[in-house]
Amino acid sequence: MRHLVAALLIAPTALMAETPMTASEFEAYVTGKTLTYAEGGIVYGIEEYLPNRRVRWAFTEDECREGEWFEAGEAICFVYEDNLEPQCWTFYDRPGGLAAKFENVDDGRELYEIGQSPEPLFCPGPEVGV
Repeated sequence: MRHLVAALLIAPTALMAETPMTASEFEAYVTGKTLTYAEGGIVYGIEEYLPNRRVRWAFTEDECREGEWFEAGEAICFVYEDNLEPQCWTFYDRPGGLAAKFENVDDGRELYEIGQSPEPLFCPGPEVGV
């Protein structure tokens, strides 16, 4: 029983000591992939990671946005064609895939990778159809 209590006390400290990915680690992990992210068990969005730190992002059921990412301290920040305000995240490489903590606002938001594909993000464009 004493070992269980000690393990429970150590576990939160171990999570807090987690080391963020560097920009080069992040780039090596994501380039050429399309990752699907979720929050609280619900799909949040999909991002395609292109060469030269370019990205293509879409919230679920939304149009794609072109953008790019850059390093800012321990964070990876994204700017998109429709929003030049950097959206900064700290990424962690966990056993189940990437996890990302939003840094712009301390609201506890954390996304996690739930899918990975070598296929490009499907972007039909605005007002497609009859």
